[in-house]
Amino acid sequence: MATCANDDADEGPNEPGAAPYGNFINYYRFNPPENRLSLIPSTLLGDLGYNEKREPTLLLDVGCNSGELSIALYKHLVETPGRTNVNLLAFDLDENLIERAREVNPVPGSVTFIPMDITGDCSPLREHLAWHGNSHFHLTTCLAVTMWIHLNHGDAGFLQFLSRLAELSRHLLLEVQPWKCYGSAARRLRKLGRSDFEHFKTLKLCGDVSEHARKHLETHCQMEFVQCFGRTIWHRKLLLFKRK
Repeated sequence: MATCANDDADEGPNEPGAAPYGNFINYYRFNPPENRLSLIPSTLLGDLGYNEKREPTLLLDVGCNSGELSIALYKHLVETPGRTNVNLLAFDLDENLIERAREVNPVPGSVTFIPMDITGDCSPLREHLAWHGNSHFHLTTCLAVTMWIHLNHGDAGFLQFLSRLAELSRHLLLEVQPWKCYGSAARRLRKLGRSDFEHFKTLKLCGDVSEHARKHLETHCQMEFVQCFGRTIWHRKLLLFKRK
């Protein structure tokens, strides 16, 4: 997960721009969890109808980085009266970030971190669902991840990624980076003397990327838009979808 703010800042190895997959080492220093949590109701699980079920409520956090937001989100949604039996699985492709997340996890029985690349083998997610006797995660959060999939895997990879999220989820909370962030990410990569993103100059799904995502989810993925929880401090919408 990443930002597109402050394009002209000096950048060392741990600053924005040094991570072409969005796996920034100190991401939550410049985008702390409260920037999103202030927009998400703490009653969300109950509002979605997941408050009185005996079966476990299964949450999935896609691209969790070092886990601060995953843990904060779990506490935000679960540590309210009457909420029990909630499990959150969080993953990131960067094994070093996952190791950091595991080391500081205060709720290891309820929040699990695994290394995984969602564009590859997703069997760990399906095994997790099967273990809990479910076919879908009740709520999947995908916050500021889409751009990195799009830049590294092109339009087809971007749409396939959305389809995979929809296939796994009953509800999906999505934060899509706007198009201006793509140019910022490309400039930062060039400043570091690295090769440009392979697909950046050939992307056709540009402009209003969140609208492209919405149309694909609604037209091809059996999902429907529920509501927008507002915009983050970087003017990104938090969009909630559900399976039809």
